[in-house]
Amino acid sequence: MTGAPGWAWVAAGCIILGLLAVDLLLNRGQPDMRRAVLVSVAWVTAGVAFGIAVTLWQGGDAGQEYFAAYLIEKALSVDNIFVFALIFQAFAVPAAYQHHVLFAGVLGALVLRGGFIVAGAALLEYLSWAFYVFGSLLLVAALRMARGGVHVDPRRGFVLRGLRKVMPVTEDFDGTRFLTRRDGRLYATPLLAVLVAIETTDVIFAADSIPAAFGVTTDLFIVFTSNAFAILGLRALYFVLAGAMQRFSYLSQGLAIMLAFIGVKMILAQVVHIPTVVSLAVIIVIITAAVLLSMWRRLGPAGPAPPGPGSGSAGQPGAPGPACPSTASIVRRPISAISGLSAELARQASDSPSAQPRAWTQVSSPAAGPPAAR
Repeated sequence: MTGAPGWAWVAAGCIILGLLAVDLLLNRGQPDMRRAVLVSVAWVTAGVAFGIAVTLWQGGDAGQEYFAAYLIEKALSVDNIFVFALIFQAFAVPAAYQHHVLFAGVLGALVLRGGFIVAGAALLEYLSWAFYVFGSLLLVAALRMARGGVHVDPRRGFVLRGLRKVMPVTEDFDGTRFLTRRDGRLYATPLLAVLVAIETTDVIFAADSIPAAFGVTTDLFIVFTSNAFAILGLRALYFVLAGAMQRFSYLSQGLAIMLAFIGVKMILAQVVHIPTVVSLAVIIVIITAAVLLSMWRRLGPAGPAPPGPGSGSAGQPGAPGPACPSTASIVRRPISAISGLSAELARQASDSPSAQPRAWTQVSSPAAGPPAAR
């Protein structure tokens, strides 16, 4: 399942931990929009550089597998950001505390996904029918995503109930602490409940993304490193995209098509061999088309929107959709669309008031709607 020697695993682990340490030291506190964009670009650059190193070391086929798995996880992580934003809203987490939770969440995700990857690799190696199971899971995930996802309310779900069975939970935050002592007794703060909710939803997400990565490669080293570099920049990417997810109105449809393609590829792997370069090209085309169509719709004539990521609605039956754009119009619009979106993000960042710490139990109205987990 892996041809990587021990020294490669040690080197990759040191690189990942070193980058996390640098990120923690240089990016304390909630970043502004400009810094979040720069950090996101830096993480993407690190992921691409590692992929180039894999290509130079193991050859072109391994490089194609890495970049295909990296793009899959990066695209799915964009949809995850919307769910994280809704969890923060549901628990009324002050903006000043969110970066702390996300950093701890990334560390936990690396450990949990590492365990998932090892277990998945063992299943694929010893059970020949596991490919069909993984492929079927991806088809189910694609259908669920196309229909709007599965709704959970972290404020009333098993996460909070389970945490309260382990230890008492305070009614308000205590800075960025996950645990606090009151009257000599150890309490969990609402911030720990948020962290547990995020880690739980990430486990649900991993049930989609990890089988998808195994759909393009069975190399354990490539699956783990591509997943790791894709989620390492999730904290900075959250502050870039969390306020603008509704603009990516075709993202859910694009991700559903991508998951369905990989699921079919896994099921038919014994009958039809699809080269990795073809899979990589299909993934790039699907993601690019979803982004461009979302930009075209935002700048084009007004019309009923398809459900955005995590919206939880599959749309009204029989409702007319937006007019189908021509290829020429899509090609002409991207640059102006990107400029418009960047300007809007900058405006929102400068206009939004700073969030003030408040008791999380005061948020009783589900105005933000329950987050949708894939």
